[in-house]
Amino acid sequence: MRPTQHTLYHHIKTTRLMQAYRIGKVQQPWTNFIPPLRGGVYRKLGDEGKAETGLSSEEDEEHSAWGTESTSSSIGTPSLGPTLLEAGTLNKDSEKTGLTEETANDWHHAALKKRTTFPTDKLSREAYTAALEKEEIAHDILAYPSLDVETQLAIRREYAELHEKIKAGGHYQCRYSAYGKDSIRWGILFAIFAYALYIKWYWTSAVFLGLWWQQIMFTAHDAGHRGISGNFVIDTLIGAFIADFCCGLSIGWWKSSHNVHHLMTNMPEHDPDLQNIPLFSTTPTYFKSILSTYYGGFQFVWDGAADFMIPYQKWMYYPIMAFARFNLYFLSLAHLVSPRAQNLGSAWWTRWVEIAFMCCYWALFGYGLLWRTLPDWPTRVAFVLISHGCTIVLHIQITLSHWAMPTADLGPTESFPQRQLRTTMDIDCPDWLDWFHGGLQFQAVHHLFPRVPRHNLRACSVLVKEFCEKTKIKYKCYTFVKGNKIVLSRLQEVSHMVETLVQCNKYMVETGESGLH
Repeated sequence: MRPTQHTLYHHIKTTRLMQAYRIGKVQQPWTNFIPPLRGGVYRKLGDEGKAETGLSSEEDEEHSAWGTESTSSSIGTPSLGPTLLEAGTLNKDSEKTGLTEETANDWHHAALKKRTTFPTDKLSREAYTAALEKEEIAHDILAYPSLDVETQLAIRREYAELHEKIKAGGHYQCRYSAYGKDSIRWGILFAIFAYALYIKWYWTSAVFLGLWWQQIMFTAHDAGHRGISGNFVIDTLIGAFIADFCCGLSIGWWKSSHNVHHLMTNMPEHDPDLQNIPLFSTTPTYFKSILSTYYGGFQFVWDGAADFMIPYQKWMYYPIMAFARFNLYFLSLAHLVSPRAQNLGSAWWTRWVEIAFMCCYWALFGYGLLWRTLPDWPTRVAFVLISHGCTIVLHIQITLSHWAMPTADLGPTESFPQRQLRTTMDIDCPDWLDWFHGGLQFQAVHHLFPRVPRHNLRACSVLVKEFCEKTKIKYKCYTFVKGNKIVLSRLQEVSHMVETLVQCNKYMVETGESGLH
């Protein structure tokens, strides 16, 4: 059976259950519709059988082909290189024209330089943002396989063969012996924490508690994907015990957020992992104050606070990552009291398990450890800051694989595997260091096959590399240090965009011009 997103994301027992609710079949190959949020316009048919979109034929064609929003198509913007349609043609005929990935990258760098030559200070916010979005779309179209139906169908077929190899190789089978080795490591870290606490080496104790939190959360990630036993109840309880009881974080919130992240990877309107305004922005799309589908239509307004803070995001990255755990506490508690956690159908019991486990965590950590064991307030504050700060490694590992990757939407014809590989990078490390990254170093492989247990991802990466060579999709893999540099470079690039955006606003305020030329 050809893999689809629901067969890859759900356990075989779940997909069998879905059959009872099937009401029909669609003819393959299926082409996704463009959602209204991305510019798709769907009206009742007119007298001549055409949709009454209210757009000109040229605008309607652009909406249908690329799903760009009206601001992108209607506002005059300076040319930053090939248009979308030109880029698609170049990409499709790259073998004839001699266009290579290096050529595409050269064009991209030339476009970045060209950005400083046109009068950006005379553009409106909408025009400037649209220009940046078109530039990034054109670059990705040039750098990846053609978006024509035949090419993408060929990629899907190769992906189906890859999936069969993954199954035939037994890579969906969990190696429980690997968790035995992990348990020894967890036990050592926890024992050092407890002993240091006993002899009143409080700061040392805090360090090892933070390292213990970082290591055990990798298994909660496995449980959230049902990658341990495959049983919903068992894996949910494992995940809740580790995340809620041991770490004070909601596994329910994590699954709710993380599943959307997997389905809508690096899509600014949908992926909650990118929605961090006004602290961080990895894409110019947020300059438009977009609505979040994950947060129920909440609008991330781009205001003066964002204008002020984003230019410094490169320097704030590590300090904020050191305190990111406090934000996870807030998101976890907010989830448990939200309607999303209260409307789980037959899984209603998971919310109460989480609440009970989280109460245990705060009773043990908050009351038993901080209040009853530590001697005074300076020690308590220092213990919290050190222990939570040591989890910075985990937060960097989580953001590293996506924050520097493209966020452009290339339209409904782009195949699932191409989008996942285009928006995700892996981290290159030796075998003996796999324990440190806990599977997060193979995020590209994980996004292609989310239910594969993390101890099997290294073996799967060999097959994925072969797949990428065959399909001409670039497999991005960098060292941990270089990956950090790439993320910081992207944050700096967006910061420069914001500085130009502020200049645009100042010019329009001073002159009264709209920038809609």
